[in-house]
Amino acid sequence: MEEVLHSVRLDIDKCIGCTDCIKRCPTEAIRVRNGKAHIMDERCIDCGMCIRVCRNHAKKAITEPLDKINDYKYKVAIPAPTLYTQFRGIVDPNIILTALKKLGFDEVFEVARAAEIITEESKRMIAKDNLLKPVISSACPAIVKLIQIRFPSLIPNILPIISPKEAMARYAKKYLVGKGIKKEDIGIFFISPCAAKVTNSKQPQVIDESYVDGVISLKEIYLKLVPVIKTIKEPEILQMSSNTGIGWAHTGGEGYASGIENHIAVDGIENVIKILERVENGKLDDVNFIECLACVGGCLGGPLTVENCFVSSNRMDKIKKYNSGEGKKRDIPLFDEKIDLYWSNPLETKHVMKLDDNVEKAIEKLEQLERIYDILPKIDCGSCGAPTCRALAEDIVCGKANIEDCVFMLRQKVRDMAEQMVTLAQKMPPSISNETINNKILEKRSSQ
Repeated sequence: MEEVLHSVRLDIDKCIGCTDCIKRCPTEAIRVRNGKAHIMDERCIDCGMCIRVCRNHAKKAITEPLDKINDYKYKVAIPAPTLYTQFRGIVDPNIILTALKKLGFDEVFEVARAAEIITEESKRMIAKDNLLKPVISSACPAIVKLIQIRFPSLIPNILPIISPKEAMARYAKKYLVGKGIKKEDIGIFFISPCAAKVTNSKQPQVIDESYVDGVISLKEIYLKLVPVIKTIKEPEILQMSSNTGIGWAHTGGEGYASGIENHIAVDGIENVIKILERVENGKLDDVNFIECLACVGGCLGGPLTVENCFVSSNRMDKIKKYNSGEGKKRDIPLFDEKIDLYWSNPLETKHVMKLDDNVEKAIEKLEQLERIYDILPKIDCGSCGAPTCRALAEDIVCGKANIEDCVFMLRQKVRDMAEQMVTLAQKMPPSISNETINNKILEKRSSQ
């Protein structure tokens, strides 16, 4: 079985078993056992919800440190457009792109520019009208995994196009190799606002391999950029993107760029689940396109960002206003040659919620699960360490929990045991007191 890689990890020393994370995980991938959280790798979609809600910062995303770029002779940064919104008072992306070069990168290419290329390709595909409606965006890897696990019937609705991150990595390597730089010398580093994109780069599903060689957290790069930005007087002209690509960072940006009027843009994974349930039930077949984003505010609200997503949205408006002028843009033949923008492998259903590989045993376990669930309190308090009473019933059937893990069932069992002890005590013969025994001994001694 293939090893499942994840960016989201648990720092067990910081975990206090508070159960906040289990209640918000969209795929019920977390349990609390023996006072500590446990992430079920096969169910985790790296959405980062647990990172947001953990009050003790026990969940974190594992990314490459900045000095990892020194493993390569030619270092390339491909920043997500969210990076532009993290700095107060800066509306010119060229300042941030120049600062990245000063940090040690030899070249900087914007993911926002690749988003514009993906937009045009998406428009062509949807215009052919041979895709299942509503077409669901494939841009958010957490949503793609969510559909694999919870809504597998909707896999055919997903737009089979690679992400802007992956497209830019491919364009960059092809362009640089064409300039005479050896492929093995080139290191492409994505600057990510999101844990899911870290995992997607390390273990892609719909392509054979990622052209991204490393992913650096936006939080880490932010701290390094702050002092460098202050030293920049005249930035280089490095920006290639327009507002169309930059706008992908916030909710509705992809839909707006595509020009599809009959579309829905939904953010926040809990809201996404409600919309996907409606799609699954055939209630949104009159919609052409759905842009689903796991984070509130889109990528601006990613778990690896620094700034509040609503503040970032305000800054995004200012950047787009500045960007709508006649500022200079970089013009290089990066996109002259065509690359493959489509999935090379089909997206498979993830069977992570099955009870048993054997169908007959699975049916038996399902019946047992229903019987257990019927006697549970159904209040989904999370005190047992499972997110819901039904999840606890499933854990019991799979041998991962006991019914007494439920405090209400434990209380009832203790009460029943107490009643049984009282009943048993009433049936026992009267006990002989110590005083009676002592008197008997004295009587026997005096008779001797």
